[in-house]
Amino acid sequence: MRFIDEVKITVVSGNGGHGCASFRREKYIPYGGPDGGDGGNGGGIFFMADEGLNTLVNFRGKKLYRSPHGENGAGRQRTGANGDDLIIEVPVGTIIKNQDTGEVLADLVHAGQKILVAEGGRGGMGNINFKTSTNQAPRRATDGKEGVEIELELELRLLADIALIGLPNAGKSTLISSISAARPKVADYPFTTLEPNLGVVKLGEDSYVVADIPGLIEDASEGKGLGTKFLRHIERTSAFVHLVDISWCLDEFEAFESYVTIKSELEKYNADLLNKREIICLTKIDAMAEDQVEKFVHFFEEHLDKKVLPISSVSGRNIEVIKSLMLKCVKQIKS
Repeated sequence: MRFIDEVKITVVSGNGGHGCASFRREKYIPYGGPDGGDGGNGGGIFFMADEGLNTLVNFRGKKLYRSPHGENGAGRQRTGANGDDLIIEVPVGTIIKNQDTGEVLADLVHAGQKILVAEGGRGGMGNINFKTSTNQAPRRATDGKEGVEIELELELRLLADIALIGLPNAGKSTLISSISAARPKVADYPFTTLEPNLGVVKLGEDSYVVADIPGLIEDASEGKGLGTKFLRHIERTSAFVHLVDISWCLDEFEAFESYVTIKSELEKYNADLLNKREIICLTKIDAMAEDQVEKFVHFFEEHLDKKVLPISSVSGRNIEVIKSLMLKCVKQIKS
C-alpha cells in the first residue's frame, strides 16, 4: 500500500431543517392553535484517530465529504430528524489544518481521540415556539442554518519512540529489519527507502516503536533529495539513533563530515531537534578490520565527547546492545 502523509480535502456539514408554520385543524375543535414543529439539526463532521491506520491513502480518491441535512419540521408538533454525524477515521498522529488560515484545528495523538471540525447547522423553529398571550396564531417560522464548508489539509506525522536517521544507504532499513518484524526494501544503492517504515522492537516484556526515516542529504531542509517530506516525521520522536556508514570512507574525517551534514540539516529544519537524545552508531563494520573500526570509534568519541557504538546488522555485532540502549533511552524520557 502506498504511503501518503499529506492530503487536502473539503468537508461540508449538513444544513439544519426548516421550521414549520402550521395550525391544528381537527373536527369539533374550532380554535386550533399553532402546531408547527422544529427542523432537525444538520449532521456534524468529526475526525477520529484509529490506531489500525498508518497512511492517508484512503483519501486519495475522494476529496469532498458531506454530512446529511436535518429534515424539516412538520405539523402536529413533529420535529424533523437530525442529520447523522459523519465520522472520518484517520491515523494516529494526524494534524488537521485549515487550508485558508493555516490554523491547526486538531492534533490527534491518541487512539480513539475524536474532534468536531464542522458543526451541523441548527434546525429552524416552528411557529409553536412563537405563540404568546397576545399572539395566539403566529405565522412565523424560521429557516434552518446552513452547514459549514471548510477546506482542510491533513498531515500525518508518525508517532515513534526512536527515529533512525542518517545519509542514504547508511543501514537504517537493514537495522530495523534485524531488530523488528518490519521488512523494508534493502539494496546496495541510495534511496531504497522512499517512505517511513515502523517497527515494534520487543525486549523481554518491554517494547517500543522505531521509525526508519528515508535518507537525508545535504540541503534536504531546502528541498534537495527527498527534501522536508519526511523530516517532519522525526519531530515527534523521543530520540534519534544516528547511523554513520564508515565502510566506504577513506578516513575518519570523511565519516565525521557525513555525521555533521545530517546534524546541520536537522538544525536548519528545526533547531529544537538538536535537543533530542541521540545514540550514534557506526555501521557496516563487518566489512572492516578491527583496528580500523577502533580508529573511527576513537575519532568520533574524541570529537563529540560521547560514546559511540560500532554495529553490524549482518553479523549481529552489538545489535542486542543497541536494542537495550534504545529501550533505556525511551524509559528515561517517559519517566
